[in-house]
Amino acid sequence: MKWRWCFSIVLVLLVHHMEMELAMALSAKDVTPPLVPTTMKKTISPKWRVPVARPRPKIIPPTPTELAYLSPTHYLKSCPNLEAIIQQKVNAWVKRDYTMAASIIRLHFHDCAVRGCDASILLNHAGSERRALASKTLRGFELIDEIKAEVEKSCPPKTVSCADILTAAARDATVMAGGPFWEVPFGRKDGRVSLANEANSVPQGHENVTALIEFFQARGLNILDLVILSGSHTIGRSTCYSIRQRLSTDNIDLKYLNSLRRQCNNSNININLNRFVDLDATTPNTFDEIYYTNLEKKMGLLQTDQLLYSDARTSPLVAALASQPSLFFNQFAVSMIKLGNVQVRTAGEVRLNCNYVNP
Repeated sequence: MKWRWCFSIVLVLLVHHMEMELAMALSAKDVTPPLVPTTMKKTISPKWRVPVARPRPKIIPPTPTELAYLSPTHYLKSCPNLEAIIQQKVNAWVKRDYTMAASIIRLHFHDCAVRGCDASILLNHAGSERRALASKTLRGFELIDEIKAEVEKSCPPKTVSCADILTAAARDATVMAGGPFWEVPFGRKDGRVSLANEANSVPQGHENVTALIEFFQARGLNILDLVILSGSHTIGRSTCYSIRQRLSTDNIDLKYLNSLRRQCNNSNININLNRFVDLDATTPNTFDEIYYTNLEKKMGLLQTDQLLYSDARTSPLVAALASQPSLFFNQFAVSMIKLGNVQVRTAGEVRLNCNYVNP
């Protein structure tokens, strides 16, 4: 247990140090986000528009005790092949459909953004987060179900939580897309509550930067985390319907705008939910820093993306990340760990089936 406390203390100190440096940087003339320690090396385990007035669920930050409960070796004895199973399944799905990598990362974010990382997004019943309007285009549920079924066969029943499976799957999806590796601390429990109206509080691509900052801060994430995690849009797609307002703004490159209008068939944009466009028009299938370079060229697909370069609070970070790929990779790992620690639940259940609470 002693080393688990050490792991927690290191994370807390790292986050505090980053926030201090970020505040100092934003008050300076030449703003460059601080480099973070590169302690998370790529050493893969050999085992392989909703209404404006939206509800804001109360976010309870994890206590030091809860964070200390999480550990990369939590399942070392009870389910030693866990990470190998997750990695194999994620790799197989992404090889068949490269868009699945972005879908799993997005699914993880939507889970953690509401009630913390408790797999509440996976519950499939009337009125659940999964059936909310904001969740309509979420994908990857079948992959998580397949992983869970294999884990239940390979390990003692109800040992590994769905929340932990989704968190690790997001990491492996990142790696498959060419992104960084990081150790995932395990030990989360699954929640029993899932409400559609709370899921509709997740940003949908039309908010201003102030609203985004407030949303992230309410979950213990800072401005740097906002800009970094937005960088996951270096891969993935969005529906033409979700960018309909973007096509009528002037903060966009004209050539890019015309390309989007051709792809989206503007006459049907208000009803077409099945036509998709890449979030990154330059390197859509590669996890890289080009997402930020595109913002500098006014080629951000979502309005929330492009505003990161227009707003004085975030534009210096965008500029720094566009020119420093290693900074983006290192910090993405740190911010994803922070995301995975949002409202950690260590008292709860481990579902037998990720779609339903236990009887």
